[in-house]
Amino acid sequence: MNTTIRHETAVDITDIREVVHGAFGRPGEADLVDALRQAGALTVSAVADLGGRIVGHLAFSPITIGERHAALALAPVAVDPECQRQEIGTALIRWGLDECRSLEHRIVIVLGSPTYYRRFGFTPASQFGIACPFPAPEKHFMMLELFPGAAAGCGGSVRYRPEFDLV
Repeated sequence: MNTTIRHETAVDITDIREVVHGAFGRPGEADLVDALRQAGALTVSAVADLGGRIVGHLAFSPITIGERHAALALAPVAVDPECQRQEIGTALIRWGLDECRSLEHRIVIVLGSPTYYRRFGFTPASQFGIACPFPAPEKHFMMLELFPGAAAGCGGSVRYRPEFDLV
């Protein structure tokens, strides 16, 4: 059965919460998605639909780098534990990054596994003078230029939306 990646709809919200909570084993990330949605701060919110069942979700929300550079945070990415290791997360991320490019966003920041996110072109944000605002291993705080040269002149600490304090 094929997985369809698409924008979330209102009927998906309960299923999204269940998938995100299940993937992380705690409510914080699901609370984050709900709070971003309520604040109108989900720039892109997509689901993986497997035969009418929501099995994955990802969210992009606005952040600021330094004083003035707009970017997006990729967080969270969640796949139902029963469906992990089936390339659903990869499909979600590729679809989401293409959607962000089509909306002409320029930079995406993620905190995660370098081994996993390198396959999408993410590199350590520190190479661009971009700093994580909280304690995290430098190699896990990464960025992706959606267009060549997008990070030129960019630098400083990332400021996340206040909803991220829920995690």
